[in-house]
Amino acid sequence: MRDIKNIIFDLGGVIIDLNQTNTVYEFNRLSKVPFEIVYTQGLHDELFQRLDKGTISEKHFFAELTQQLRYNGPEENLHNAWNAMLLDVPQSRLDLLVRMKQNYNTFLLSNTCEPHIRAFEHDLYIKHGVRNFNDYFDAVYYSCRVGMRKPDTEIFELLIKENKLLPHETVFIDDSEQHVRGAGACGIKSYLLPNGVELADLLKELDLLDESF
Repeated sequence: MRDIKNIIFDLGGVIIDLNQTNTVYEFNRLSKVPFEIVYTQGLHDELFQRLDKGTISEKHFFAELTQQLRYNGPEENLHNAWNAMLLDVPQSRLDLLVRMKQNYNTFLLSNTCEPHIRAFEHDLYIKHGVRNFNDYFDAVYYSCRVGMRKPDTEIFELLIKENKLLPHETVFIDDSEQHVRGAGACGIKSYLLPNGVELADLLKELDLLDESF
């Protein structure tokens, strides 16, 4: 892709390994109500997405979870369960991001919330001596800090406008089909990272990374 100048990366499932079943398991250890029921009965739209957009406070979020799950213990346990889905960032991926930034304008675009940001930044520092992702990208966009989330086109349009990018010169990579469709609706060349496929391999397949990496 010789015309590509910009690459936008998703975070969870692309750079950070995720296992959402860990969070389900941990909540079910604490709860009198199956977490799957709470997550799917409308609360996903009303509560989880609002946390992602930063339109409710953490206090509100965890208070609502406490009520819905009929939980009576320390709030810290809810924080730990919520963050249990976040796994590691392999050093090889950090090295890859350094390489990509040398050759492209790179951006991070993630649906995330402040509890998760604190958790993965703490993990980055403990394991890699890195305080955040800022040095790995030209700009970082977290949904909870811009008040928008994928797959809504407005968040892609914000990134494009603020960084003066041309959509046809821009690639977006995500592990969610609906997010890929949202970016595609803005004219961005968008690609799904299939489960089990390493990011570097997809970049090589798209001819965005040298095979020698």
